[in-house]
Amino acid sequence: MKLRTRLCDLLGIEYPILQGGMAWVSTAELAAAVSEAGGLGIIGSGHAPTEWLEEQIKKAKGLTNKPFGVNVMLMSPFVEQNMQLIIRERVPVVTTGAGNPGKFIPGLKEVGSKVIPVIPSVALAQRMAKAGVDAVIAEGGESGGHIGELSTMPLVPQVVDAVDIPVIAAGGFFDGRGLVAALALGAQGIQMGTRFMCATECVIHDNVKQLLVKAKDRETVVTGRTTGHPVRIIRNKLAKQFEEKERQGASVEELEKMGVGRLRMAMVEGDVQEGSVMAGQICGMIKRIEPAAEIIKDIVTGAEQVIGRLSKGEF
Repeated sequence: MKLRTRLCDLLGIEYPILQGGMAWVSTAELAAAVSEAGGLGIIGSGHAPTEWLEEQIKKAKGLTNKPFGVNVMLMSPFVEQNMQLIIRERVPVVTTGAGNPGKFIPGLKEVGSKVIPVIPSVALAQRMAKAGVDAVIAEGGESGGHIGELSTMPLVPQVVDAVDIPVIAAGGFFDGRGLVAALALGAQGIQMGTRFMCATECVIHDNVKQLLVKAKDRETVVTGRTTGHPVRIIRNKLAKQFEEKERQGASVEELEKMGVGRLRMAMVEGDVQEGSVMAGQICGMIKRIEPAAEIIKDIVTGAEQVIGRLSKGEF
């Protein structure tokens, strides 16, 4: 059986698996490895300057001739320059977060780039579909990093019913069982971030990888709800400080100041106590560090086995 959906045809990939574009995590090395394995690797640009992103795009092109993407955080101070770069480089796929990519869509479409925003609600999915995007990523609160209010299970089918473009499910996916569940909900594929953090090709600090390998099922907490921008991270000293500050009624400005530079502190410098280790609820399922190709193979093989059992009535 060939596990292929119309998302694969849309993006020119072998398997309906996207690797999340995580800032300080998803560099060219990881993105290229995922794309080489048949999924869609995505470079996470975050708040990085255009010079860095250009280097990453060129490096990815040197490592793979298969499609890859760039995730653009639309609140980045470099968003205009980064989008111009992406258009010049004709990056095959652009995923977006934290804003409306509407004004960039014509330029991206002109060079053949597929535009896929991450959305947390039905209303935003419908707005993006009207704006002319190619697909949407419906991301539930189980995911790591910045999250919305809805969890994946109720969000995905509602978005699927509301739009006529492909829907990619994100938040809480780890293996083939999750992929089949997403397909059953009507999604055309999944986006997965946390498991790829423990890919061999991921350049984050080994302290973070070891923390994820040792993580249990209740290891993550949501911080910053009072700011209106909640973030899921691994419970550590920083998380406890945030929780205490929020209980004391700290201002949004004070809480936001606490978070500045914390993601880099974890992912690059390896401080997993004072740094922000953004990770999803599936972290308790990670047991080892392995090549991206093995991760893709495990997901695809597992999905095929599940579909085979279900087709035989073996529940």
